[in-house]
Amino acid sequence: MHKLSVILLVFLNSVLAYSQQYKVDTSYTVKSTYTKLIKKYPFITIPAIKPNTAVEEQFDLVYNKDQDRILHFDAFINKKKKRNPAVVMIHGGGWRSGNKEQLQFLAREIAAKGYSCFTIEYRLSLEAQYPTAVIDVKNAIRFIKDNAGKFKVDPDKIAVLGCSSGGQMAALIGTTNNNPIFEDKGFKSKSSSKVNAIVDVDGVLAFKHPESSEGDMAAFWLGGKSDEIPENWKNASALSHTNKNTPPILFICSSIPRFHAGRDDMITILNANKIYNEVKTIEDSPHSFWFFEPWFSQTISYTTQFLDRIFK
Repeated sequence: MHKLSVILLVFLNSVLAYSQQYKVDTSYTVKSTYTKLIKKYPFITIPAIKPNTAVEEQFDLVYNKDQDRILHFDAFINKKKKRNPAVVMIHGGGWRSGNKEQLQFLAREIAAKGYSCFTIEYRLSLEAQYPTAVIDVKNAIRFIKDNAGKFKVDPDKIAVLGCSSGGQMAALIGTTNNNPIFEDKGFKSKSSSKVNAIVDVDGVLAFKHPESSEGDMAAFWLGGKSDEIPENWKNASALSHTNKNTPPILFICSSIPRFHAGRDDMITILNANKIYNEVKTIEDSPHSFWFFEPWFSQTISYTTQFLDRIFK
């Protein structure tokens, strides 16, 4: 075979191998959620968000490349100040679906209020199981801090916000500051992954709890059922790590109790340690309320009021 043909064949095989490296579950989208909810909530609308001249937008920035797997984030930066508080944003989807684009609307609007916002791509459960996703986001936080000047970020004012399974991850990330179990020692960074505030939008705080009904989705991500690997179910729960060092937290909740599992027990610990916390419940709202008006605007209002209190 001609040498050039061999080189081309090797290249094509490597591309094919990369393209088949991991599967993607595309079942959780704004459109599919809208179709599911519109019959019960006929008044909902998808927000119409226009670019804001005060916000600089950057897409598909690389924060990590691990064995040819490139991980990206999108940045939405308020241009008015040299340093803004940062909001690192984690999408939901049961740890196996969803993508960073789903939080772009929230990021644009929160950035317009005086923040630098970042929507993060992380490895989902069809590609990598717990705790990889958590470590990915912590690496993204470290990268953003390393480049704080470029992104107009105050590295001492970092909030992590997540929705649904992303909310669970946000709470876990915030309660495990400086915990070596969730740190990537091989990631080249001069910064820590420490965050200074948490916004948990309808994410569970405890996987194994009287209020919890987590099942197959969680088990797949965690690597087995609760009776098979109880240590993962415990260590993946933010409630297990809540203590005097936990940063202030805002809970934005739907009207569905199962998504609040562990919250009240966590608040008891927070209050005992005099750590600021808020609960905002959006009455008669479904899960995934943050995608749609009128709840989208409420989510932004609750979030920015809380962050302004903590950081400004």
